[in-house]
Amino acid sequence: MLTDTRVALPSQRRLSALADHRVFAALLLLAAVLRVVTMLGYRPVTLYWYDSFTYLDTAVHPAPSATFHPIGYPLLLRALLPFHSVELVAAVQHVIGLSTGMLLYAVLRRRSAPGWAAASATVPLLFDASFLRLEHAVLSDAQFIFLVVAGLAVLMWSPRLSVRAAGGAGLLFAGAALTRTIALPLLLLVVLVLAGRRVGWRPLAALVLAGALPLTGYAAWYAQHHGRFAISGADGVALWARTMTFADCARIQPPPDLARLCPNGTEVDAASEYVWAPGASLNRLPGDRFTHNDLARSFALDAILAQPLDYLGNVVRDTAIAFSWTPIPHPDRTTPAFGFRSGHWELPDQPLIYKVKREYDPDIRGLSSVSPYADFLIAYQYAAYLRGPFLGLILLLGVVAAVRRPRVALLPWAVAMGLLIGPVAVLDFDHRYVLPVIPVACLAAALAFQAAPKRRGYMSGGVIYR
Repeated sequence: MLTDTRVALPSQRRLSALADHRVFAALLLLAAVLRVVTMLGYRPVTLYWYDSFTYLDTAVHPAPSATFHPIGYPLLLRALLPFHSVELVAAVQHVIGLSTGMLLYAVLRRRSAPGWAAASATVPLLFDASFLRLEHAVLSDAQFIFLVVAGLAVLMWSPRLSVRAAGGAGLLFAGAALTRTIALPLLLLVVLVLAGRRVGWRPLAALVLAGALPLTGYAAWYAQHHGRFAISGADGVALWARTMTFADCARIQPPPDLARLCPNGTEVDAASEYVWAPGASLNRLPGDRFTHNDLARSFALDAILAQPLDYLGNVVRDTAIAFSWTPIPHPDRTTPAFGFRSGHWELPDQPLIYKVKREYDPDIRGLSSVSPYADFLIAYQYAAYLRGPFLGLILLLGVVAAVRRPRVALLPWAVAMGLLIGPVAVLDFDHRYVLPVIPVACLAAALAFQAAPKRRGYMSGGVIYR
């Protein structure tokens, strides 16, 4: 068929391409405004005792932690140390949140998702008030989410996985593992999914090697400080706490050295609380709880092997909390959602806080709400919250995508499920730990919608032939 047409100028083609992304551009602008409102509404930033201050202290004095905090996030804080401003830390994390949304959108358009589906997939990350609060706190989550999404984006960018892309993804997932150790099993999960896709041994080898080198280097550094080749000194303590909700030593029959870790009648309202409960059996042993990490791991593994169904039942029960319509406090002392409030909150009187004020930011102080910005966020958060059943629907849509487009959608869906179940399996459910699931699950779900391929033709003498 012959059709007379005018040749489009390059500038016109660029404008047409930009018009294809105008919906997402508008969403991104609104999300940026929300983040500015958050910074104006709560000054200076949210600081948690004791997580935020141990991160800041490690940034000033870099060393591998024997507790729950590896070095990844303190390295970001150290890069910002010359500015001596926790408010700048929050600003950078808000930019990281926006950048994560841009990555999601870009990889979805690259893999043929229509514009409306790709833009919709970014909405929970960009607009859920829980993400605004998370980015405004000195916590590792914003960095962790970005690294996981970036690793997936690199792996999914092209239909054929190159050695270079696999190596880059390995480095990103290693960075995620050094930010939050739950990414360690994610790296193995990614390798298994890619092996099932038969991407070739060279990309798999590049992924494994690039991921293993930073982790091995960190483990060697850890060994210099703590005498043990490891990434964390808290994995055994965490898994022991998980087993305290079901362990029955009459069935486990542990040897005498492990029997000291049996439940002793202390009861708390969540598995993670056993880590800190003074009356828990681990905390009654001489020395710091983390000095008994290996012993705690041995007990936990024995308990799981002796009571596998009880263990699985507890993991399923706690994971199900994520799908409740009304957020369930777990443990009871936490605020699972709607955490924007009016008021002023003083910092506790702790020597570490004064040390961090001297060495990182002299302007560190208790959080204060500022009207009218905080008033807007307090009202906004009740509408801008992803309810549990909607997360369930997103994950189910990811299943549809994984069935329809397994070579593309299975990987992000598997990672989303790993992020959902993994923390519960090794410690406990926490609403904060669910947030990294959301953007990855949205990435998988949006792939269920594939844009119709564009008709292509060629032009000669001002005539298009199709």
